[in-house]
Amino acid sequence: MRRSYLGKLVLRWCDHCHVPVLGSRCECGAETRQVPITPPGDIRPAFDADIRHINAIFRDYFGSDLIPEGHLAILNKIPDADRMEEIILGGSVVSAIRYLADEDRWEPIPRLSASRFIQPSTRRVIVDNGAVESISQGSSVLAPGLVGMDEGILEGDEVFILDEGERCIGVGRAKVSTEEARAMQRGMIVRTRKNVPSPCIPGAATWNEAVEANRTILDHAEAEAVRFVRDVAAKNRLPANVSYSGGKDSLATLLIVLKAIGDVPLLFADTGLEFEETYRNIEEVALRYDLEVIRTGSADPFWETFAVEGPPAVDKRWCCKVCKLLPVRELISERWEECLSFIGQRKYESFARKNSPRVWRNGVVGCQLSAAPIQHWTALHVWLYLFRENAPYNALYEQRIDRIGCYMCPSSDMAVLKTIREEFPGLWATWRAKLSEWQTTNDLPCEWIEKGLWRRIGESGHEDHSYS
Repeated sequence: MRRSYLGKLVLRWCDHCHVPVLGSRCECGAETRQVPITPPGDIRPAFDADIRHINAIFRDYFGSDLIPEGHLAILNKIPDADRMEEIILGGSVVSAIRYLADEDRWEPIPRLSASRFIQPSTRRVIVDNGAVESISQGSSVLAPGLVGMDEGILEGDEVFILDEGERCIGVGRAKVSTEEARAMQRGMIVRTRKNVPSPCIPGAATWNEAVEANRTILDHAEAEAVRFVRDVAAKNRLPANVSYSGGKDSLATLLIVLKAIGDVPLLFADTGLEFEETYRNIEEVALRYDLEVIRTGSADPFWETFAVEGPPAVDKRWCCKVCKLLPVRELISERWEECLSFIGQRKYESFARKNSPRVWRNGVVGCQLSAAPIQHWTALHVWLYLFRENAPYNALYEQRIDRIGCYMCPSSDMAVLKTIREEFPGLWATWRAKLSEWQTTNDLPCEWIEKGLWRRIGESGHEDHSYS
């Protein structure tokens, strides 16, 4: 899958403070260095649940945790068939983790710099010291140079390559099993992975220290966003609100708007398909900042349309129009006739949002003028800002759910849907029952639900209708 450049790759690192910095200079005065990450580069913090998840994957695969206690980890979601995230530690991409949906499992894909943090006890390949120099330069492990190989390694497994003193000299993917390798006189044992060299300097730090390291950068980002809000509001004398979803981006947008023009109501498109944590967050935010919540809708339009169309699909998300856009249009028309809504849209989220203007009108909701104060922020900008402001963000983010919205959104990765299935069994049982009814009625295959085929247009057993 090709790389997606949605904006400038802004992740840099301060080796003095051991924290990520979003500019060329840390608040401590030190120059920062670029961290070479894969586009699109919408970097975010790893919360405790993310760290436990990553360490469990590495413990299962290599017998050792990857992320030490007290070290900051950054995650960078990158293009893949389902979900794949780079893990940044010590200012270096030390690994990636990939969800293999067909096998329902996670796979670690370490880089050499991971050896600064991990001492593997399984899936190790030992090579003759005479082969170290060539392997360190990217050559594959060949049978003549093999000294030893842990039991149970299978073809396709990720492995650490060690010299005879058990010093890590490379990483790669096994081309044969342990059993096959021991019978080989020639041929490739491991294809060594070549990665962009990047310094890796371990060191403990806290997110409060990261916020301080980015203080001037955050001040500038906030000031620009506040100016934008004031300018848009001055040019468009309309009733203003913040379109609030319960997510981090709309929360950051709300804080900017409150500082720019004062109290405004929260406009919440209630689909009736939200997590309880989202409803609690909206109540908490409204109480904290003493704001009115204006909400739309219920789940009825969704289930009525589902009965005719079947489940929404990734490329046919009729749900957004039926459950959000049309109810919002009706509410705005009845309450204000026309309004100005500040929305937490960011260009790093998708090609569509990268190419969207910062001020626009939706073709369906023409009575709503929308504006995006944080259009140029990455997710790490947002999180550092929320940490600085001690803002009440949605608890779902600490449960490995980084996309806030309807619990069964077809645009979610299968990896995220797996987490929801395991952590929210009641919600998933409701959704699965509805899918089962549609599956039976339309004589769809047994794997239609389990393999997530309901998320794909053409697999749902419905005709293509349009909505007005």
